[in-house]
Amino acid sequence: MIYVDNCFPGKWCHMITDGDLEELHEMASRLGLKREWFQPKSFPHYDLRPSKRSMAIKMGAKEVNGREIVDIMRKVRGNVYGKETSEVERAMSGL
Repeated sequence: MIYVDNCFPGKWCHMITDGDLEELHEMASRLGLKREWFQPKSFPHYDLRPSKRSMAIKMGAKEVNGREIVDIMRKVRGNVYGKETSEVERAMSGL
């Protein structure tokens, strides 16, 4: 699933996935985002302007608030740490 949080007033928001990173990259591509804009540090995501956020929602991304997106990130991290190295974990570690 792809998620987008609330935009900071007039600025940007985050787009993340709790699944395979390719799903995130595919959504980004459909939105017209460049792969080089992907931000793998801290937690793999793309930053979106309000107009791209609206498009992502129309394409099926789920709207969540800031607290919910943090909970999703914690859940994903909890699922990958201590287990076989996943694509998300590799991205977070910069490998």
